[in-house]
Amino acid sequence: MGPLKLFYPIKTLDGKLLLPAGSELSDESLKDLLASHHPVSLKTYPLMDHASVMKDLFDILNSVPYNIIFADSDCLSEIIDVMKSIRFGAPVLDVLDFFKHHDSSTYRHMLTIFALTILIARDLVPNYRKRVSEIAYGPTHDFGKICVPLDILKKEHPLTRDELNYLKHHAVAGYVLLSYYFRDRRSIAAKVARDHHERMNGQGYPRGINQQDLMIEIVAVCDVYDALISARPYRPVSYNNRTALDVLTSMAEKGEVGWRVVKSLIAHNRSSKPQPPDTVTSREKRGTPPPDNLYGKLSDTD
Repeated sequence: MGPLKLFYPIKTLDGKLLLPAGSELSDESLKDLLASHHPVSLKTYPLMDHASVMKDLFDILNSVPYNIIFADSDCLSEIIDVMKSIRFGAPVLDVLDFFKHHDSSTYRHMLTIFALTILIARDLVPNYRKRVSEIAYGPTHDFGKICVPLDILKKEHPLTRDELNYLKHHAVAGYVLLSYYFRDRRSIAAKVARDHHERMNGQGYPRGINQQDLMIEIVAVCDVYDALISARPYRPVSYNNRTALDVLTSMAEKGEVGWRVVKSLIAHNRSSKPQPPDTVTSREKRGTPPPDNLYGKLSDTD
């Protein structure tokens, strides 16, 4: 597989151009970029102590359906304890602040995926605390959306094809930005940002690879789930919980994602909290997508 070509520029939040449109993202170009980065400070800060992150997260987890998913108080305490151990430098926290003030849907989504992926990793990943702390992927999977114009992120009407491609640019942009800030192109956080829209059957983007990393798969499933059940500018009504889980079940049936992750999420949606391997999933799709949903629909003027 050859190097990815950038069709849109990659810039930092303060407007510094890292790579222009037309660049090829080769190992050499990325090495050169990382070598050029000399951070003023390497100081890190606890994410959960930053601004109103703790309060905002609890507001999310107390809302439907997350109040059911995180109903086990002992489990929730353990997850919060893990989250408190995660530290980030100023650039990551600045991006969270930017989205909190300019695109609250993305801000909320980033925090939600942080908590939800830890919950599922707790079920499926050996020594998950160490793994989560090492990769510190936290709320950074959509970091690259700072390179997508806000009028595209918040658009209430169908996107043009170019706008859709610009939106998809966030995956590669996140990889470059996090590699740059962490000064490590092999950073797992950067790989999560790049690959969370890849699928096991090779039907994702940006590279169309057969994604096999369990941690990335967990983020991918949680990302789809929260995007479906949450408010979005492009639809007046969110998916109900049943329909969202039907979508994930269909994805598992098609080999896009694995059953273990989907079953874990379904198990946490049930009040009885069955063990994920013992969770029985319905093959009958009884959910109905919301009316006037514009997701995936391109503008007629494209």
